[in-house]
Amino acid sequence: MNNIHLHIVAFDVPYPPDYGGVIDVFYKIKALAACGIQIHLHCFEYGRRRPEELKKICASVHYYKRNTGLYYIFKQHPYIVATRTSDALIENLKKNSFPILFEGLHTTFYLDHPALADRLKIVRTHNVEHEYYSGLYDAESNQFSKQFFKMEAKKLKKYESILLKANGIAAISQSDYKYFTQNFSNVRYIPAFHSYNDINIKEGSGDFILYHGNLSVSENIIAATYLINEVFCKLNISCIIAGKNPEKELYRFAAPFSNIKIKKNPSFLEMDYLLSNAHINILPTFQETGIKLKLLASLFSGRHCIVNQQMVRNTGLEIFCSIKNKPITMIKEIKRLYKIPFSQKHIEERKKYLLKDFSNHENALKIIKLINKSYEI
Repeated sequence: MNNIHLHIVAFDVPYPPDYGGVIDVFYKIKALAACGIQIHLHCFEYGRRRPEELKKICASVHYYKRNTGLYYIFKQHPYIVATRTSDALIENLKKNSFPILFEGLHTTFYLDHPALADRLKIVRTHNVEHEYYSGLYDAESNQFSKQFFKMEAKKLKKYESILLKANGIAAISQSDYKYFTQNFSNVRYIPAFHSYNDINIKEGSGDFILYHGNLSVSENIIAATYLINEVFCKLNISCIIAGKNPEKELYRFAAPFSNIKIKKNPSFLEMDYLLSNAHINILPTFQETGIKLKLLASLFSGRHCIVNQQMVRNTGLEIFCSIKNKPITMIKEIKRLYKIPFSQKHIEERKKYLLKDFSNHENALKIIKLINKSYEI
């Protein structure tokens, strides 16, 4: 497959892979490169460094400044699209006839460009974006941000028809696949890429409960606050909330309770330790969009997992989780599971399913099948 070249247009610099969207992008690149695909990566940058690691797995890496600010809020295009344009990008894409993978609706400004009319173009959808922004609107308390999210959701819903110009849509979750197949005929379900090549779960018991996520994102702040105020404060068990850039209010909510600790910006090694040594990973969400990569992380390397319905609906992962939707039932389930060591039988059950349906290699082959038609192999 060494003769296959592929442009990938990323919405952010996908290294380090330390939040949901870029985790999928980075490990997708890594899996495709391992299959012999020559990756030409194009990144919009706005604060992250230019890592040497990307040069090691890509044939070429190009960077373009993302232009942000109020000016772009009032553009016809959605803000996440209007701020990711570059004359240099379209010129680089025009230099050859390689197929193009656009990562997220964010990067599709040039999807209908006349110069790319005869190219094979695939869009990786990371969410139903207008539903995601509607959820942000519901969760936000700041009035300026709230109105921005409302306006962005309307623009994204209208803009979504751009996907008609794609030769293929690679949906990240079963629920997204179901949504996009109602409006488009060229949709494939290709599950999320992630850092796990094997199941790495410890048998036995841990001595704490873990919630993890990006703690500066409103969706995760709401979930963490909910757990502190409604669940963790009523337990005599050590509870850890870990993640990027926790909001100050989380410290304030946790302060009165000696059993609740906030772990700020854990390293990869620290996060792996927390995931694998927790007895229970608990992951409620109140925004049902896409697939939560933190759920995959918990199932590949963690023991028992408690979620609410919104976290797992239409993911295919329901069978590996205890689904509880109210604080009182979460508390009851925590007390029950805390007495049950995680067994080898539990581990084998996860291996049988996860290593098949969520295999990075197998899912990379699915993408290759989509792009093969532009090559004579």
